[in-house]
Amino acid sequence: MISDRMDINRVLAEMRSIKTQTQGFQGQGFQGQSPQVERAANPLQSLQDGIKPTSEPSAGFGQIMSQAVNHVDQLHKTSSQLATAYEKGQSGVDITDVMIASQKAGVSFQAMLQVRNKMVEAYRDVMNMPV
Repeated sequence: MISDRMDINRVLAEMRSIKTQTQGFQGQGFQGQSPQVERAANPLQSLQDGIKPTSEPSAGFGQIMSQAVNHVDQLHKTSSQLATAYEKGQSGVDITDVMIASQKAGVSFQAMLQVRNKMVEAYRDVMNMPV
């Protein structure tokens, strides 16, 4: 129960970080640095760390989308590494960790897919506007 609460807080922190980054779109010609994501050697620790919220200047839309895709890719790789480690019987890898990593990877992929669908829909709407 407490670990679920920490995961929710981590997700909220990521959402606030992305919101802060996207607020830079209101300015004209604003370009910023992308925040660095630290990767741990332990796949489970890497999964739990996620994207660190920063107070750096807002990044461009392309950079934010690139970071999101890279984060989804990292979640998928971590999930695969944990599954492989569990199948090999490595100590310290629990089935619940493997299942949670798998679910996080699946949910993040579905969310990214929905964002892509909305972007394609918005593009079509703009292209069909009368000039």
